[in-house]
Amino acid sequence: MFYAEKVWKAFGGLTVLEDVTFTMGAGERVGLVGPNGTGKTTLLQILAAELEPDRGQAGHRGAALGYLKQEAGLDPDRTVLEELWTAFPQARQVELRLQEVARAIEQGAGDIDALVAEQGALFEMFDALDGYRVESRIGRVLNGLGFAAEDAGRLCSEFSGGWQMRIALAKVMVRRPDCLLLDEPTNHLDAASRQWLAQDLADYRGTILIVTHEGEFLDQVATRILELREGGIESYAGSYSDYQRQKAARLQQMDREAARQGRELERQQRFIERFRAKASKATQVKSREKALARLEPAEAPRREAEVTFRLSADGRTEHDVLIMSHVSHAYGDNLVLIDVELHIQRGQKVVLVGPNGSGKTTLLKIAAGLIQPDEGGVVWAEKARTGYYDQHQDEALERERTVLEEVRSAAPREADVRLRTVLGQFLFRGDDVFKSIAMLSGGERSRVALAKLVVQPTNVLILDEPTNHLDRSTRRKLLEVLEKYDGTILCAAHDPGILERVATRVYEVKDGACRELIDRRRG
Repeated sequence: MFYAEKVWKAFGGLTVLEDVTFTMGAGERVGLVGPNGTGKTTLLQILAAELEPDRGQAGHRGAALGYLKQEAGLDPDRTVLEELWTAFPQARQVELRLQEVARAIEQGAGDIDALVAEQGALFEMFDALDGYRVESRIGRVLNGLGFAAEDAGRLCSEFSGGWQMRIALAKVMVRRPDCLLLDEPTNHLDAASRQWLAQDLADYRGTILIVTHEGEFLDQVATRILELREGGIESYAGSYSDYQRQKAARLQQMDREAARQGRELERQQRFIERFRAKASKATQVKSREKALARLEPAEAPRREAEVTFRLSADGRTEHDVLIMSHVSHAYGDNLVLIDVELHIQRGQKVVLVGPNGSGKTTLLKIAAGLIQPDEGGVVWAEKARTGYYDQHQDEALERERTVLEEVRSAAPREADVRLRTVLGQFLFRGDDVFKSIAMLSGGERSRVALAKLVVQPTNVLILDEPTNHLDRSTRRKLLEVLEKYDGTILCAAHDPGILERVATRVYEVKDGACRELIDRRRG
């Protein structure tokens, strides 16, 4: 189980968690929701004992804890199978010793009787640790998360960022610990893998706390919702849809109570003002003044702060915006793009789909000039002014910079007043702009990256999974902005909202090829 008792946590004078208290029973599956930057990841770090609270106590009660972070944290020199075996350190140690003993017996080195006796004891220990079933469990999880059988023997470094996050998730899921903390587990999953994970978690016998903005996923998994907002926490029984209904009813009740109290206060105030000067009413006036002074004001529902930005194309490009001809690229022996042709015209919104690791990010980076193709050419329109959004903000943003410094790097000639105005639109207000990038949540980093796009003069947007890590209101606003954007867009996305609302053309990147699936020409 997980628990928190009167937990407080602040960073640089900014209180993130304030008197947070909750408990989770064994076997509960709970979704932790709330806007970006409210402290969800911080709370998970405290529960995992990776961060100390300033006050209060928190943690878990259980023999084993699995914790999926927003960064993969893999050893690039291990194969996938070797990396997943690290989830079973005792069994792995016994297996390696078994291999050493077997070689010694085969070579006749040492006391054979002693080695045979040790081998027997090791076999029993390996069996007790369920070691004989580890590789079948690994195979089941890898298959569920979309890996091919041969991927188990590939180095972790050979996989894209999205696939590396799947490896990290597989490493947590294959262990089946008593307690699970999952921070945005669906961000890099396609529909099939997301469905497999939802079913696997629904069947899970342990205690699970999940941070995600995907309500449909929580409807399949969660039995309770904890909402973290303005430092405090509220509990709602049932699924995510149940939470939405309960919260809406609660806000309506608060609104009605605040309105009722407001009317009563106004009525009492009118009486006091009307009869204050009358001696015959002095006792009643004084009594009502005392009652008003003692009255606890009803809490009116607070409107959630939302981002309010716009994106407009800076200037008009030529008709042919981008032509990629015979583009091929490989990472070592892994050929990801083969003779790709892509022609984008002014005003088109091209969305790339396909499995993680199929080459979508590589194609975007080649288009953006961040990497050079092994073969082929890239020709941009002379008046094209591109802005690039990287899905991996930990790598794309400078962790030691402040929020203001990072946005200034994208527009060094802009006045700080303009930069701070834009940051305010992305909910970085007051001293928030002086927070370091390292202190931000994944969603806050995504907002910084979007702010960098806004302050740059662009007429072409190159976007790699731009809705990952965004809370529901920010995602909704971004879809609206991209739908209305009057420039050209090249985007890789799993998000069905981008496909339905933004895309005018859809290409599938798969098996080295890039072929058109949908062409919605807008006359």
